[in-house]
Amino acid sequence: MKLLPALATVFIAVAAQAAPENVITLNIEPDKEHPRNSEGSFVTLKSGRLLFCYSQFYGGAADESAARIAAIHSDDAGRTWSAPQTVLENSGGNNLMSVSLLRLRSGRIAMFYLVKNNWIDCRPYVRVSTDEAQTWSEPRLMVEAPGYFVMNNDRVAQLGSGRLVAPVSFHRARASDPNSSRSFDGRGLVLWYLSDDEGATWREAATWWAAPQACSTGLQEPGVVELADGKLFSWSRTSLGAQYGFRSADAGKVWSAPEPTEMKSPASPASIKRLPGSAELLGIFNDHSGRFEFPKGKRTPLVAAVSSDGGKTWPMRKALENDPDGWYCYTAIHFVDDAVLLAYCAGDKKTGGLNRLRIRRLTLDWLRNP
Repeated sequence: MKLLPALATVFIAVAAQAAPENVITLNIEPDKEHPRNSEGSFVTLKSGRLLFCYSQFYGGAADESAARIAAIHSDDAGRTWSAPQTVLENSGGNNLMSVSLLRLRSGRIAMFYLVKNNWIDCRPYVRVSTDEAQTWSEPRLMVEAPGYFVMNNDRVAQLGSGRLVAPVSFHRARASDPNSSRSFDGRGLVLWYLSDDEGATWREAATWWAAPQACSTGLQEPGVVELADGKLFSWSRTSLGAQYGFRSADAGKVWSAPEPTEMKSPASPASIKRLPGSAELLGIFNDHSGRFEFPKGKRTPLVAAVSSDGGKTWPMRKALENDPDGWYCYTAIHFVDDAVLLAYCAGDKKTGGLNRLRIRRLTLDWLRNP
């Protein structure tokens, strides 16, 4: 990896906000060289080093602006972080973004990301490393069909069986002009792609779903998690006031119809992972249930919630961010020792909603403490 001339990027180590168990360890601020630093994913290397890859924009701050994949690392369980290095230079017409890192059962590391070429061409790719992220294989296209397929950061899951499940939202083209946003239909359809050979080949699940009623988003930016009983829970953001959920009892081949979940939220993505050694789920989302004050339609507050019934209910909730002018979304979740690391966009009206990347470290004890 080549060291970037990006040391002008401002790194701010922020002191604990309320208690030492809940600390912001890094803000990567936007600047002229990199006007947006956004969504990413973690992996733990065999040495114990934490690697975090993210979208580093250099040609503007819009979703279609130029961006590469950059990385930072930590050797103290996420308390301090290195300067950025380039992992993948931009090979897309627009950008590379939305990274997912995953330690495979074989011991290799997989890196999934989107290559966004224009408003009608965006598809996910995967690379694999056999030397602990020092080098990466050539990219492999995951979806052969042409079109616009969105797979969020930190989304691909590997089941206990070894199967990979990649949740994707498909957006049809409304016109043929690849350079016009009017060609993009924001109403997404949810699909799931499956691989039983660690990403070498992929096939589409038997089921796909559209929103059960008319709405501006359709079903967007889905995620998936394997429950303790081996069944799968998937979810998608909507403009219908809640995340909509799906369930599979056959490792992702067939999925139930979308239904509203207890995660009341704006059109903003949720992130969910299972707590280590537990059947409980940790969910991070913008809670608009009324338990916390919220401005209508805004991606705030950001809340951590725990479910003990497979995502049906979320009785334990704690606010992580509550600035009414804040904009918190695209969270990566990674467990280390007795703590969890959260990386997410933490923008505001001044910096732009998606332009500041924040890493927060909190202990599981803080999470469970009333």
